[in-house]
Amino acid sequence: MILKGNRRGGAKDLAAHLMKEENDHVQVHELRGFVAGDLMGALNETYAISKGTRCQKFMYSLSVNPPPGQTASTAAIVEAIEKAEKVLKLSGQPRAIVFHEKNGRRHAHAVWSLIDAAAMKAVRVRGDRMALQPLTRELFVRHGWKVPEGLLDRENRDPRSFTLKEYHQARKHGRDPRTAKAAIQTAWAVADSRAAFVSALEERGMKLARGDRADLVCVDMFGEVYSLPKVLGLRIKAVREKTGSERDNPERFLTVGEAKAKTAALMLSTLARFKGEIEESEDRKTEEFERRKADLVRRQRLERQ
Repeated sequence: MILKGNRRGGAKDLAAHLMKEENDHVQVHELRGFVAGDLMGALNETYAISKGTRCQKFMYSLSVNPPPGQTASTAAIVEAIEKAEKVLKLSGQPRAIVFHEKNGRRHAHAVWSLIDAAAMKAVRVRGDRMALQPLTRELFVRHGWKVPEGLLDRENRDPRSFTLKEYHQARKHGRDPRTAKAAIQTAWAVADSRAAFVSALEERGMKLARGDRADLVCVDMFGEVYSLPKVLGLRIKAVREKTGSERDNPERFLTVGEAKAKTAALMLSTLARFKGEIEESEDRKTEEFERRKADLVRRQRLERQ
């Protein structure tokens, strides 16, 4: 699903826009947490409550669209809204969901009140665009849609192309499991065959292997192991349709130990490069120290004279 949201005011205008007759079908699917029984009344209710605060943009509006040429069921769209609500930390806030259908394309709009009526203060929504991007990518993978280029995570690249600073940061903090999950999901989404999937994983510093329990796994640059079906949210049968079966062709799959060993071997050249950079940096520091020391001695001698 393509998720696009923003904070806004203008309750009357938003309600009128969502109920426009230009769509073939308009359906108010849900009004949760409102006293009013219609969309205009519900959003105006949010506006009235917001007047007890200084909040100018008292609503969060989210559009949920399947990509062009694709369709999604009502249940799938509502599920996406539920997930977005958790990501945005708006659980429990009054919410309206409106479905639009035009030329056979069905999509939805969700609107949340950003006013905590009990505390009479605004609920903060920060970094919503970055927060929704991983969810958007996850939904594309789940539905088997090709992930748009803009959703590919450029940070999840081959660690052999890291700078020394990036490597130290990754090693110090470890790879966030959510980041690793996104990398695997993206690799899966852009690949249409086993070879393409293996290549996409390697571009992100990962190896495909067979686990100890007849399960397919991915091994990252730190040796962490991730269950492929669990990360992708798919049954093992669906995974094997693209990768093949490790039972039928065990020689085509690395063991976890072999995957770790290969990853370590590939990283040796990178570590050697880092070592050279460190030594070169130390040499420059030494040269600079000696130059400054000589300059200090020269100035001291001049002062003594």
